[in-house]
Amino acid sequence: MNRNRWIRRAAWTGVIALPLLTAGCGIFSQNAAKEIDPPPVETQNEASGSLQQNGTSSETGASIDLQTGETQMTVYLLDSHGYLAPVTLRTTLGDKEQLGQKALEMMTDGGAYADQLPAGFTGIIPKGTSVIKYTESKDTKLATVDFSKSFTDYNAGDERKIVEAIAWTLTGLPDVSGVDLMLEGTKLTEMPERSYPLDRPLDRSVGINLEAADGVDYGQSVPVTLYFSSETQDGDMYYVPVTRLINRTDDILKASIDQLIAGPLGQSQLIGVMTPDVQVKSVVPSDNMITVNLQDEQYMEGTTEPDDMLQAIILSVTENANASASKVQITLNGETNLLTEPVTRPSFVNALKS
Repeated sequence: MNRNRWIRRAAWTGVIALPLLTAGCGIFSQNAAKEIDPPPVETQNEASGSLQQNGTSSETGASIDLQTGETQMTVYLLDSHGYLAPVTLRTTLGDKEQLGQKALEMMTDGGAYADQLPAGFTGIIPKGTSVIKYTESKDTKLATVDFSKSFTDYNAGDERKIVEAIAWTLTGLPDVSGVDLMLEGTKLTEMPERSYPLDRPLDRSVGINLEAADGVDYGQSVPVTLYFSSETQDGDMYYVPVTRLINRTDDILKASIDQLIAGPLGQSQLIGVMTPDVQVKSVVPSDNMITVNLQDEQYMEGTTEPDDMLQAIILSVTENANASASKVQITLNGETNLLTEPVTRPSFVNALKS
């Protein structure tokens, strides 16, 4: 079902408070994870949390509360519709525990941390899997994971999702840009069911929730990563990244916003975040900032665009941009009346209630 959050301007009397999302490298691109502050909001619900907390030491993909010792991190979990989504979780690390290994343990189906996951979300790593050894190289920024034999016990249809979840979770950590997988001490060169190649380190170029636009020519296609929304059983909104293959273009950033306007594909369970009457005039990268110029003839002065639309734009363009573009400015009808100043991409998103 293709649903869209298309709200008429007359009803937009305030900013909608929504959960933020993880920072990360671009899909099929070279952009590194970046710290981001959200646009100003009038209110913020409990699920969304806060990017700035007193007594908190924060890096992209992880933060530690210096007072409580509690760690906040993002893992990719399977939602009730079968999509992988980033979810911000809180946990504590033991003296010898590593963040990456703890993340993988929290992503294991039916594992020790299953009851700490938000309702409707499950781990995608096969049930019974344990992490025999986890290492990170500061020089190569390569994480190596040695899984137990149970890692091979999964449905063939889940193979790509397992690869995507591991790659996106670990490359969201501060010192990881690639991942090697091992099975009981032996390097895996391919996944065991459908032979997904593992001959080189995994990174975000694997994509996530892969799909193809209608009528796309696969031989002439390029990927763009888009952020749509979905809802939990309790009605809480969260963001879902989708890697969509589109016909080749020289302007990936503009194409990403055009695809946001086009919305989810016909049979998708995701929710569109932009209204169809918005047009993209240009998306201009310069130095460390991306300027998105929108046109909306129906916009009335004094009303406010929905916050989920603004957040989806920020997340999508920074996901597809190069490493130097860390801030976003959005103009509407030639005026900077949506964001009074450039904002940076949020480090965490989808801090849903457990």
